[in-house]
Amino acid sequence: MVEAMNWISEVVRPKIKTLFKRETPENLWVKCPETGQMVFHKEVEANGWVIPGSEHHLRITAQQRLKLMFDEGKWLDVPLPEVAPDPLKFRDEKRYADRLKDARTKTGMTDAFKVGFGRVGGLPMTLAVQDFGFMGGSLGMAAGEAFVRGAETALEKRTPYVLFAASGGARMQEGILSLMQMPRTTVAVRRLNAARLPYVVVLTNPTTGGVTASYAMLGDVHLAEPGALIGFAGPRVIEQTIREKLPDGFQRAEYLKEHGMVDQVVHRRDLKGTIARLCGLLMQVPAGVADAAQAGSKPEAKEAEARTVPA
Repeated sequence: MVEAMNWISEVVRPKIKTLFKRETPENLWVKCPETGQMVFHKEVEANGWVIPGSEHHLRITAQQRLKLMFDEGKWLDVPLPEVAPDPLKFRDEKRYADRLKDARTKTGMTDAFKVGFGRVGGLPMTLAVQDFGFMGGSLGMAAGEAFVRGAETALEKRTPYVLFAASGGARMQEGILSLMQMPRTTVAVRRLNAARLPYVVVLTNPTTGGVTASYAMLGDVHLAEPGALIGFAGPRVIEQTIREKLPDGFQRAEYLKEHGMVDQVVHRRDLKGTIARLCGLLMQVPAGVADAAQAGSKPEAKEAEARTVPA
């Protein structure tokens, strides 16, 4: 009898409730990093990945950035050169080769850069975007080669070159080979200057380290997204070095604009129009031509135009 009671008491009751449980998608809501406000994911996406209300600009992927910028969300991917994946056979807590593999699986990208060619506001344009999701957008050999290839594409097609910078700095796993990308990218910018082609930099959150010390601060015009952290060393490192409290908002886009380091702080929804107008002026495109081309083109025609190399 005792054995029977034990058997009855140890029976696991069927979990009938699980049959009717409604699965909720994990990405249904987005939490604002500033206010903690919970916002519907679709609403944030429709707002260009900016939190309505607080206007906090979320980090976005390179693919999302290109889709927001190019007309009809269409462009041609510029093929990027291959480089040695682990030239120094570097290892810390984990092998560098394994870190690269994980980053590629997570982002679907080969490295931190993506370069596209298409039309922005009707104007042919070459865009290079750093993806912070790929090892912090760090600058290594692959990123350096990608930036240079983007500049070469702009030279070949006679278009403006627009960079969206987002990086934590040089990639330590590649040592001196990473630091050598700073002068290489600087030479590429000088070639654009010599060809009298516009080089516009958009500083996004964050842009720091060796990227800030090279191509991110060599633009003809520097734009920045609201609240973006921009600097060489981080605020904590500076405070520890000078042993002083930094001003509020130090190294943020608005602070840099006030002190002449940034030309304009532009909301994400206005970036496309601002860049199109700037590049139109710098390329001496007659007023209204780009807008007329954009308004009068069907999507199929626009896609064909994006494939046409301007004279």
